[in-house]
Amino acid sequence: METDYRSRWEQCRKIIRDNISLEQYNTIFAFVEFDSFTEGKLVLRVPSAFVTEVIEEKYQDLMSKVLRRCFGNISLYYRILKDKTSGTTVDEEGTKNVTIATPKQERPANISPNMLGTSNPSDFNSQLNTSYNFDTFIEGESNRLARSVGESISKNPAKTFNPLFIYGPSGCGKSHLVNAIGLKIKELHPDMRVLYVSAHLFMVQWTDAVRKNVRNDFIAFYQTIDVLIIDDIHELSGKQDTQNTFFHIFNHLHLNKKQIILTADRPPIDILGLEERLLTRFKWGLQAEIEKPTKELRYSILKAKVTKEGLNISDDIIRYISENVDDSIRDLEGFINSLMAYSVVDNCDIDMKLVKKIMPRFKVKVRSEQAITFESICNVVCEHFKISVETLVSRTRKQPISYIRQLTMYLASSMTNESIVQIGKKLGGRNHATIIHAISNIRSLSTTDKQTRQDVETLKGLINSK
Repeated sequence: METDYRSRWEQCRKIIRDNISLEQYNTIFAFVEFDSFTEGKLVLRVPSAFVTEVIEEKYQDLMSKVLRRCFGNISLYYRILKDKTSGTTVDEEGTKNVTIATPKQERPANISPNMLGTSNPSDFNSQLNTSYNFDTFIEGESNRLARSVGESISKNPAKTFNPLFIYGPSGCGKSHLVNAIGLKIKELHPDMRVLYVSAHLFMVQWTDAVRKNVRNDFIAFYQTIDVLIIDDIHELSGKQDTQNTFFHIFNHLHLNKKQIILTADRPPIDILGLEERLLTRFKWGLQAEIEKPTKELRYSILKAKVTKEGLNISDDIIRYISENVDDSIRDLEGFINSLMAYSVVDNCDIDMKLVKKIMPRFKVKVRSEQAITFESICNVVCEHFKISVETLVSRTRKQPISYIRQLTMYLASSMTNESIVQIGKKLGGRNHATIIHAISNIRSLSTTDKQTRQDVETLKGLINSK
């Protein structure tokens, strides 16, 4: 019979492996083994308490669904290896077990006031991640403005910037920041109903409401929210019916002085397939950009993570990781998690040898001696059009200089890591809105104007060949 239960766990692992990345699986679940199953109690053997904590914090929903599918309603325990030499273990009950048919974190698709207890704000499930607070949000040059604005809104929701539109590349900390704002508002204003929801879930809920003919209940629920936080709003692109519904919810909340916070991977003007009336409203408040973390910020984030986990990692190693893993904050955290897991399983210290062993598993940016820079783009553009750099950055708006300048802005945005603000500063101190307009204009012309399309392709070829 034990063989049957063991094979069920192997089936669970296969399902889990199909639903997460290979790196995530190899870091955590590859080390989780079946121990025993008696009287509805499943015991899994794990190499450290760290593995248990990661499963409970990040994969609880997935584990609950998979275990119920393969084992039914059970209680989950972890048998944690405390001493590798003596083989001493300790059992720990999962803090979020799977004995309930529908886990607490799951929400039905068609949210309504009754489902989420909107009658009492203290009972209202805001669906915020309590780990993502201001104390754990590391501030740096790339996110300072957004954080400052977020703290201001936390103190006085809907009194300063409404809506707040935060944008930036994936993994730069947008979700962390908006969760922190929501948590702070709940702390300072406990009478307010705060709701965090992804744009994808919003669409799923609306689709389900339409199918069940409860459209009015859906809209009525969202109109009761005091602080609405929607993550990845760009996913509404092209979804006209959902956009129409959100438009009416937005208008109602804004008119009634309720705070709206949105995030996206690009500024509103660059979201294709977005209705003009929504675009206009997204620009009513403040657009705050979060850039990719600088090397200094990556170092600070790693240092904080290492301190929190109580790890013994030298400063040289932390700095080496911060210089070589630079795609996103998630990659930095994943790297440290991998170090901890391999250190426990291999019973070895975290040294440079282990770091270099793991490094190839992550997307590490390949650096070139001739990396494309803003300056190199300017030189190519000026040489091609036979103008001086001084003319390019001047204040003249005459054609064709204005057009050439817009081409430079577009190329710098798409071919370098320079932020909108940095591009503006280097092009004679031009403001944020000017750069965004230029990028949008060249992008639009590239699809309709043959000469612009040819100019872009020619310049890219020249820049890449340098």
